Amino acid sequence: MNKMLVAGLIAVLLLAAGCGVNKAYVAEQISSSEARTNSQLSAVSDKTDINAAEVTRLQQLARELGEKTDLAIDKASGFENYQIIWSGEINFDFDGYEVDDVAASILDEAGVKLEQVAGSIIELTGHSDATGSAKYNLLLGDKRANSAKLYLADNFGISLYRMFTISYGENKPVALPDEKYAASKNRRVSLAVWGML
Repeated sequence: MNKMLVAGLIAVLLLAAGCGVNKAYVAEQISSSEARTNSQLSAVSDKTDINAAEVTRLQQLARELGEKTDLAIDKASGFENYQIIWSGEINFDFDGYEVDDVAASILDEAGVKLEQVAGSIIELTGHSDATGSAKYNLLLGDKRANSAKLYLADNFGISLYRMFTISYGENKPVALPDEKYAASKNRRVSLAVWGML
């Protein structure tokens, strides 16, 4: 009887020792996993902070560029008496910057006006809807404005020094998100021909 009791005690002690090893192993794995998760969360948080700072910086840059463009047009020597003599707007497909037939006909009007009025200049302002990052939208607005500029240069021979481009990205919408077709209305290039009549 004593031998069975001793064997049972030994078995219980071995089982308890084995559970202790397993518990320690599991606790070590959990601790390691928590450390990796905390490290990944910290990295994601750092990237989010960096992206937010970059968006803020780009929005400020867009505002500053807009103000400088307005000031340059207002203050440039010889342009004091210039006024907008023609304006228009062209729209683009989602994520697109290709000039379609409708946009081409409007750009043709601008090109004719630029040919008719000596010394005239054109301001091409690129815009986007709010889909995507602010940085991407600024680049997309720039591509749209430059597509219009290239069209005028290729089809009318307008010199590059007579064409000024800027992108506001998503910062100056003409339609609010709750309006019908707001996104398509905001994917645009605004055109303004400046000159003296």
